[in-house]
Amino acid sequence: MLATLLAVDGPDTVALTPVTKAGLADWLAGQSPAVASWVKAVGFTGEAGSTVFLPGPDGAVAHVLAGVSAVDDLWAFAGLPSSLPAGSYRIDAALDARAATRAALGWALGSYRFSRYKKPPEKGFANLVWPAEADHGEVERAATATWLVRDLVNTPACDMGPAELAQAAQDLAAEFDAAVEVIVGQDLLDRDYPAVHAVGRASPREPRLIDLRWGNPEHPKVTIVGKGVCFDTGGLDLKPSSAMLIMKKDMGGAAHALALGRMIMMAGLPVRLRVLVPAVENVVSGDSFKPQDVLKTRKGLTVEVGNTDAEGRLILCDALAEADSEKPELLIDFATLTGAARVALGPDLPALMCNDDALANDLTEAGTTVDDPMWRLPLWAPYRKGLDSKVADINNVTTNGFAGAITAGLFLQEFVSKGTPWAHLDTYAWNGSARPGRPEGGEALGLRAAYAVIAKRFG
Repeated sequence: MLATLLAVDGPDTVALTPVTKAGLADWLAGQSPAVASWVKAVGFTGEAGSTVFLPGPDGAVAHVLAGVSAVDDLWAFAGLPSSLPAGSYRIDAALDARAATRAALGWALGSYRFSRYKKPPEKGFANLVWPAEADHGEVERAATATWLVRDLVNTPACDMGPAELAQAAQDLAAEFDAAVEVIVGQDLLDRDYPAVHAVGRASPREPRLIDLRWGNPEHPKVTIVGKGVCFDTGGLDLKPSSAMLIMKKDMGGAAHALALGRMIMMAGLPVRLRVLVPAVENVVSGDSFKPQDVLKTRKGLTVEVGNTDAEGRLILCDALAEADSEKPELLIDFATLTGAARVALGPDLPALMCNDDALANDLTEAGTTVDDPMWRLPLWAPYRKGLDSKVADINNVTTNGFAGAITAGLFLQEFVSKGTPWAHLDTYAWNGSARPGRPEGGEALGLRAAYAVIAKRFG
């Protein structure tokens, strides 16, 4: 049960009425002259995000009006948990199942706080009585998975290295009775994950491959891969300090993969789930991999290193090759992969690249439906020649700098069979500034949409 949502109404619960600017006049027409005069006197117009408190006979808050753009807007109520006085509130409006579920989820997402390193503030969050028609399971799956992404991404690299990321997967496995194997250090070479080892070997915190499995082996295989670069200095192609500042988030793809696995297991979907996370630090030492090195990969292709700061695709290629070897019915990877995707689409829209039109259409449609949007970019085959190498099968970057997100997707596509339905989400995993329900810091982007597709296809 979510602590921010109450199971039942109570005598101290305050009614909260959502109103739009267009609907305010009709609401006021049904109120007493005193209430109507008060609302007008304080200047409340129903502007989305605004509130007005209506006092009771004893002077205490007896009713709250909350301005919303629409009652079924996911974020309509998301700013209220932190802005209202502590206490319990009940939405005083007729909400259908969709609107009730969105209201509860928005409230839950607005109740997140990362307080691992700070004393929690004295003021707690306001609580919401579960709206009658809300889907409790959907809210709890989405909220706890989003909180997991935020917690993992917000944790600094000093406390979220490859070992700690593996522990997060092991904790998840223990919660849902899943199996997890972690391949560490030299064993990566012995087990044929050479690219993962090459990228992570410079750090004293050994690289590893996290492999979580859950579900009936007879069910359809769904495999999720997540980029787990726990900190990215850029390697020998060192990032400037400004670009390195939030690189604790470079394991955001891994956070999404684990969180999506959590949603699938919480729902008990009839799938054979596998989550693969290559976990490394890309740092500088005498053992760093170098520009123009040629790396072996699990698939057998050789890769010339054009830039050590394009390391995410190098660790993903080994994990994707392993994922593809089982021929899953669906393969999705999440990665905070390219600045080019952010230049093209900004921080809120993950770039989707996909080798299957039906899957791509399902993902984009689900993103619109559940307010978790993404935007498809083409795997434009003519750009593949930009990855040609004179000394290896492929280079990890192009030299012209064009279409960086697409060429990264084309690189990854080399490690997935044409017959495997595969989607690649280049996601930012970060809010640069706070908005209702979306605090500054780590964020889940594309997570709920991906779950919706899996649930629809296999649930």
